[in-house]
Amino acid sequence: MTDMDMSQYLGAFLDETDDNVQRLDDLLLALEKNMTDMDVINEIFRAAHTLKGMAGTMGFTNMMGLTHAMEDRLDAARKGTRPLTEADMNRLFQGLDTLQEMADSIRGGGNDSHIDVSQMVHDLRNENPADTSQAAPAATTPSSAAPSDSAHSSQDTEWAKKANAQGANAYDIHVTLSQSCLLKAARAYMVVNRLEELGEIFRAEPPVEALEKEQFEFDFNIFVATPAPADEVKAALEKIGDVLSADVLEIKPDDTHSPAPAAPVQSETPQAQAAAPAPVPADPAAQAAPPAAPAAPAPKKETPKKGSQTVRVDIGRLDKLMNLVGELVISRARIERLVQEARLRQFDDTLSQLGRISGDIQELVTKLRMVPVSFTFDRFPRLIRDLCKTLNKNVELVLEGEDTELDRTVIDEIGDPMVHLIRNSMDHGIEHPDERKALGKPEKGILKIAAYQEGSGVVIEVSDDGAGIDPDKVKKKAIERGIISEDRANIMTDEEAQQLVLLPGFSMAKQVTDLSGRGVGMDAVKTKVEALGGQFDLSSKKNEGTHVYIRLPLTLAIVLSLLIKVGNETYAISLENVEETIMVRRDDIKTVHGEPTTLLRGEVLSLNILGDILGSPDVEHDRNEYPVVVVKIGKNKIGFIVSELIGQQEIVIKSLGRFLSKIDGITGGTILGDGNVALILDVASFYSTKS
Repeated sequence: MTDMDMSQYLGAFLDETDDNVQRLDDLLLALEKNMTDMDVINEIFRAAHTLKGMAGTMGFTNMMGLTHAMEDRLDAARKGTRPLTEADMNRLFQGLDTLQEMADSIRGGGNDSHIDVSQMVHDLRNENPADTSQAAPAATTPSSAAPSDSAHSSQDTEWAKKANAQGANAYDIHVTLSQSCLLKAARAYMVVNRLEELGEIFRAEPPVEALEKEQFEFDFNIFVATPAPADEVKAALEKIGDVLSADVLEIKPDDTHSPAPAAPVQSETPQAQAAAPAPVPADPAAQAAPPAAPAAPAPKKETPKKGSQTVRVDIGRLDKLMNLVGELVISRARIERLVQEARLRQFDDTLSQLGRISGDIQELVTKLRMVPVSFTFDRFPRLIRDLCKTLNKNVELVLEGEDTELDRTVIDEIGDPMVHLIRNSMDHGIEHPDERKALGKPEKGILKIAAYQEGSGVVIEVSDDGAGIDPDKVKKKAIERGIISEDRANIMTDEEAQQLVLLPGFSMAKQVTDLSGRGVGMDAVKTKVEALGGQFDLSSKKNEGTHVYIRLPLTLAIVLSLLIKVGNETYAISLENVEETIMVRRDDIKTVHGEPTTLLRGEVLSLNILGDILGSPDVEHDRNEYPVVVVKIGKNKIGFIVSELIGQQEIVIKSLGRFLSKIDGITGGTILGDGNVALILDVASFYSTKS
């Protein structure tokens, strides 16, 4: 297969690489807690083997070599020749980071060749001479040599009997590659992978590990059990590039045979071949029993069937589809308005059906773009692990609601702000173990991240049981920087003082490090959340911890909004921000500290005339009754007096372009049913500006 042929698989390779690297990251975190857990080590082998094989197929030799070195180090631990240490785990994590760096380089149009992994490979294999001494003889040692086609071992015939009993055939396949083949290991992997799709491989000659190291000439034998006929197997293999021929010989069962000399090896974990224990001659049936289940063709047959039920779709195509659905929603609203104005009753049923269909399409497309928050949360355990070692702290991460779904665009945008919050909690919030012990706290701190759906949005809460935000220290720092006066500080409540850390550039850090800067981090998070149409709130108690509350919309494309009129202009406010709408009599409006207010169910509600904020003309100030939109911003409620409440409507958010996107209080625009454009208001920014 040529390089041009391989390039069409690059996108799928990178997606699979990301999945496998994340899987390996999770497994290494689990292994670090128990470095002798063989189940976890075997899982790592399976994921690493897949990654190594894909890298070899695509011709990324550095990536393949580094992954192989990581496997060799774990293989030594599994054999008991070199138990894992903390330094080894650090090297394995470093190797994983390098694999991700390679993948990012390839995604950017480069390759893996510019990243030198020789020292890393040496460190992983150091003090393990068994690896190098056993690797070379694997293809030449007589004990591992495969029998000829005319004299199969008793183990082969035993496998053939079991395969026949389950409706499959056992084949000895001799594969010959072209003499001009440059990537023999890659082609061998493609042969092995294709045969695994057809059935189960129970032996290879040379062993699969030797095939991966290119320790063979241009031919090899694979022994497989599959329900497919011989000609189908032959045709499938000879379609692979650089495969000259594939001679398929059926293995016939033999009722009389001697006990097997060694257990068969599955291709998924080639390292198991060298580590396989010696057989017990007294019970050959028991020895053959464990691999019997994988040889069954039925479960393997289901695997490609399941894979065909899902497909990876480029996010750009989903964006385009969402834009088209948005245009459909706009056109539907336009048609409905025209029909209503023309009083064409005969179109009611058709419009109703059109509404249901477009609504279903919109809901479906929205769900297609939804991904679980675990897409972002999965990287946090590794982040906590690294920060604990850097800061010499002991912290347990608790994740809840990882299945909660958000729009992919929101997920991508919220990742970095979440890292800001975690770094701030780890650096400034949770104390060192000795400090916690002196305060009567458990030495291990708790950092909790929870996600759940609330109404038509998603809430993410980040909390810790650390030192909290000291309001007195915040006031002192704010006075030093000239942000507030001493008189203002004296009348501020603790909650008001803590909110000062959200101001741009405000930091409680004693010294500048790559982690310090709670104010800058919090401001960055708040700005990003509000840019996404969400809300941000923070509360903290000294020596008890800090709690951050983030509310995000499910999607950024099509939202339900409240249409209002201010003067002669129509505006939209996302219902995510609207608490309720009320009518307030002029006599019920009182002035408190120079600000108009009213009572709402016994609580004081501050009022603002939205027309004055927007500078809209012709706003009536002498009406007997005013429509008011009550908005909840964090823990505060504020009312905006408008000219008219039009009602709820689904709107498609459109960008205002580069030059108009920075206007305070305006998050975008939308096209209404009458064809006019309405601006979408960010009422939270009006409150922030005012306060």
